[in-house]
Amino acid sequence: MSVERTLHHFPLDPASRQVRLALGEKRVAFSEVQVRYWESPPEFTALNPSGLTPVLVETRHQRTSVICESRAILEHIEEQEPEPALLGREAGERAEARRLMQWFDRKFDNEVNGFLLHEKMEKRLLRMGAPDLGALRQGRDALRNHMGYMESLLQQRDWLAGRRMSLGDFAGAAHLSVIDYFGDVPWKDFPAVRTWYMKLKSRPCFRPILADRWPGLAPAAHYDDLDF
Repeated sequence: MSVERTLHHFPLDPASRQVRLALGEKRVAFSEVQVRYWESPPEFTALNPSGLTPVLVETRHQRTSVICESRAILEHIEEQEPEPALLGREAGERAEARRLMQWFDRKFDNEVNGFLLHEKMEKRLLRMGAPDLGALRQGRDALRNHMGYMESLLQQRDWLAGRRMSLGDFAGAAHLSVIDYFGDVPWKDFPAVRTWYMKLKSRPCFRPILADRWPGLAPAAHYDDLDF
């Protein structure tokens, strides 16, 4: 059955990266449209009135569906392409994977990205001036707290949600990878998290993420180094 998929995304958006990782891990072919979402392009807001990336446009049997934003897209992909299973094969692991996705997309995003990515990325894109040092400090302190929590999980588990890699891992890696693009992740202080990220970073689905670049926003020197 022929299915055509187009993903509208912003390369440095953690939510978009989660979807790209899932599609890549499942080896699902798709084309890409990069979106300057902060400019509210009308052709994109016609697809998703919230103006948020990502959006997946899928055509099968000459019928087109528009699936908006990461959680809806990830659940849709899991239903349509069940192998390899990325929500876990046991009920407990599926529940834990969903909890972790929510953790990163709500708590981590608010406490870490809301400071670090706002100051280092969004201000540049929106031409809002120099980063606020106090906000950067607050974001870095929160990042260390979150990484400490991840370290405690990974000292007891093979992957964040349990014995198998899941969408919970992709959520965490997507968020951390954007922070790492700007060089703010204190890897040496969290060895279990670093080892976990190296395993994910070495997977084929991660290669497009490591190739991401955005004009005027250069990545840290180690960003695409597999042995960092």
